[in-house]
Amino acid sequence: MKKLNLLGLVLLVSFITFSCKNTKEEKRPKNDKIVQNGVTLTKKEMEKGSTLFFDRCAGCHGSSRKGATGPHLLPIAPKGDNRPGTTLLGVAGIRAFIENGTPAGMPEWKGILSEEEIELMTRFLQVDPPITPPFGLKEIKETWKLIVPVADRPTKPQHTRNINNYFGVIMRDAGKVAIIDGDTKEKITVLKTGFAVHILRTSASGRYIYSIGRDGRITMIDTYPKIPNIVAEVRESFDARSVEVSKYKGYEDKYLIAGGYNPSHFVIFDAQTLEPISVTSTSGKACDGKKEFIKEARVAAIVASHTDPLWVINIKERGMVALVDYTNPKEPKVTEIPTARFLHDGGWDATGHYFLVAANASNKIVVIDVPNKKLVKIIETGIKPHPGRGTNIKNKLGSLWVTSHLGENKISFIKTDKGPGRWTVVKEVKAPGVGGGALFVKSHPKSKHLWVDRTLNPDSDLHASVDVFDTQTFEHLKTITMPKGVDGRMVHMEYNEAGNEVWVSVFMGKQSALLIYNDKTLKLKKVIKEDWVQNPTGKFNIYNTTHDIY
Repeated sequence: MKKLNLLGLVLLVSFITFSCKNTKEEKRPKNDKIVQNGVTLTKKEMEKGSTLFFDRCAGCHGSSRKGATGPHLLPIAPKGDNRPGTTLLGVAGIRAFIENGTPAGMPEWKGILSEEEIELMTRFLQVDPPITPPFGLKEIKETWKLIVPVADRPTKPQHTRNINNYFGVIMRDAGKVAIIDGDTKEKITVLKTGFAVHILRTSASGRYIYSIGRDGRITMIDTYPKIPNIVAEVRESFDARSVEVSKYKGYEDKYLIAGGYNPSHFVIFDAQTLEPISVTSTSGKACDGKKEFIKEARVAAIVASHTDPLWVINIKERGMVALVDYTNPKEPKVTEIPTARFLHDGGWDATGHYFLVAANASNKIVVIDVPNKKLVKIIETGIKPHPGRGTNIKNKLGSLWVTSHLGENKISFIKTDKGPGRWTVVKEVKAPGVGGGALFVKSHPKSKHLWVDRTLNPDSDLHASVDVFDTQTFEHLKTITMPKGVDGRMVHMEYNEAGNEVWVSVFMGKQSALLIYNDKTLKLKKVIKEDWVQNPTGKFNIYNTTHDIY
C-alpha cells in the first residue's frame, strides 16, 4: 500500500510539473540530438533506449509503444485512450512505475535495470518511437542460410540416446539454447541461436527443434547427429514470439509458420530448409467492428491442428483468431474469427478439438471450435489471465483446462467436456500470499499435481517459489521454495516424457539454475548450476512438445 500511495503522490507532482511546461514539440537540431517535450537524447542514447525497450518492454507495450497487455507508452495519448501520455507522467512518474512495478503484473525493474538505464528510459519514453523500416519477402530471403542441406543430414540417429526425453532449454539473455539428455541430466550441447529466444517448437516427427527469438531469428536444430547442430537459419521479422510446424497427416514436417510482432505478419517456410515461401500481413480492423485500421496487429501464440491442415494464430491487437490453411502455402487461405482484445497465449483442450486462448487485457479466455471454424464462448476469468499453453486435468468435475493470472491471485478451472457447466469456470483457487504475477501452470496426464509459478509477483518470497496443488481435491499441497546456493525467480515448469519429474528454471538473480523435482514426493532431485547455465527460462521436452501434452 505504501508503494501505491507513493506512486499517487509522484504522479500528482508530475502532473503539476507538466502543466507548467511548454509542451510544444521541438524539432531535431543539427547536432543530431533529439529535443522533444522538454527532454533531450543523443543519437547514441536513442539507440540504446530502443534496444532496452525492445528487450524489456515491447512484449507488453508493443514495438511501436501503442500498448497491448500493458498500456501505451507514447508522449501523447492516442485518440480515445484515457490513459495519460508519458509527458504527463514526466520523469518522476515514469521512474515510479519502472522501479515499483504495478499490481496488474508489471515487475519492478529496480535492481534489474541499472540506475543509468532507468534514467535513460525516463527520457526515451517521452519522445516519439523510431520508425520501423520495411521487412518483406525479399529482405527475409536475404537472411536465409541453409547450413546443412537435407541430402547431407543423417537418415537415422547417430547415437543411442532417447531423443523423446531431450530437453531444449532457453537461455534468453545469452541468446542460446541448451540441449540436455533428460535421462542422464547431461548437457549435450549449447548452441548460439537468436537474441532473447522466446520459445521452442519441435517438428511433427520430433527430430527437429525450432527456436525463435525476439529478434525474429528462427534457428533449426537437428537432434540426429551425435551432437545436435544447427542446420538452417532465417530471420522472419524485427520482433517475434511464435513459430510452429505443420502436423496434419500427410503434411508432417513439411511447412513452418512464424508470426511477426514487427512487422505484423506471418511467414510460411519450407520446414526442412527454412526457405521462405510467402508473407501475409495481419493488419486490419479489430474484432469490435470499428473502422479503425490497426497496422501493428502482432501475431502472438500459434498452434498446429491435428485434425485439419491448418494453423491457429492469434492476432493480438485486433482480437482475431485466424485459421491459416497451408495446403497452398504460396497463397494461404485465412479464416478470421472475431473474439476479444488483446489475444496472447493459449493451448488445446484434452481432445485437441478446441483451442483456448487468453485475451488478457480483456480478462477473458476465448474458446474456438477449430474443425468447425467458429467461436464457442468468451469466458470471464480474472485479471489478466496468463496460461502459457494452459494445462489439462481431469477429476470429479470433468475435464478441466487451467489458467493462472498476472493481475490477481487466482487459478481458474474451465470445464471443457460435455455436461452442466461446460465452458464456464467451475472452480477457483488461490495460492498463498497476495497478488498475481503467475506466468505458467503445468500438469501431466500421469500426474495428480498442478504446478503454478509466481514469477512476476513483486514479493521476493513469492517469486522465488512455486506452488503445488492436488488436481483431484484442489487442495494446496506445498509451497516449494528456492534451495540454498541459487538465487533468482522461479519460472516455467516442464515435465519429462514419463511424467514423473518436473523441471523449473531459476533466472533474473545472482545464481541461475535448473531445478529437477520428483513429482510424486515433491522433493528436489537435482540442481544444475554449472557455468553454462545462463538465465534459463522456458524448457521444452521433445515428446511433450511434439504431442501437445500439457
